[in-house]
Amino acid sequence: MPLKPDVTVAAVTEEDGRFLVVEERIQQRLVFNQPAGHVELGETLLEAVIREVREETAWRFEPAAMLGAYLWRNPANGRSTLRFAFTGRVSDHDASQALDTGIVTTHWLTREALVEREPRLRSPLVLRCVDDYLSGKRLPLDSVAYLDLHTASTVRAVSL
Repeated sequence: MPLKPDVTVAAVTEEDGRFLVVEERIQQRLVFNQPAGHVELGETLLEAVIREVREETAWRFEPAAMLGAYLWRNPANGRSTLRFAFTGRVSDHDASQALDTGIVTTHWLTREALVEREPRLRSPLVLRCVDDYLSGKRLPLDSVAYLDLHTASTVRAVSL
């Protein structure tokens, strides 16, 4: 059976040792995650992460670097996720904006506070991305700047 992961993006942004996270309801359970979501058809990875952060937190996100690409298989349901995580800064918060469906609120939490909430993290990718950020991992944005789901599938089809 071929691997068909959900392609997602996530934003890791830090201010004064605290990371922006969302508290969201997933199947009647409250969990913590970076602002993250699925890439829409025709949307670049950078466009997707900027959109997702705005929808989920009401902040404007400016990507500065890519942290990495992470493939994770959820042991509970067998679904795979391919996450492209970015780091950058937020600004221009719109407190009047309604947050995306399922998002209860946002928090600025330290790594230690995230570890305390580990049973409530959406996936192990939350801490992995924070740890990669803290270790200084950074990749240039131009390596994925124009990659979208359409061109990725076109490139793959041509190379086969």
